[in-house]
Amino acid sequence: MAKTEEKKFEELMNELDEIVKELESGNSDLEDSIKKYTEAMKIVKQCNEKLNTATEAVNKILSENGELEDYKIEEE
Repeated sequence: MAKTEEKKFEELMNELDEIVKELESGNSDLEDSIKKYTEAMKIVKQCNEKLNTATEAVNKILSENGELEDYKIEEE
């Protein structure tokens, strides 16, 4: 896949699920399992980055003057 075409979080999770199923089946040799594990860890990193970006976006709100600010819960 080209670098310019970025996969969606759900697509990455589906790929990760498939790799996990393949590894759990025990039908792969050691070298193939290591390659799949390495690919899975790359996918996990991408998913983590997407989740962090989403969390940051959700935690921002527009202030009265239209500026983005961190969301802060005021305790009573």
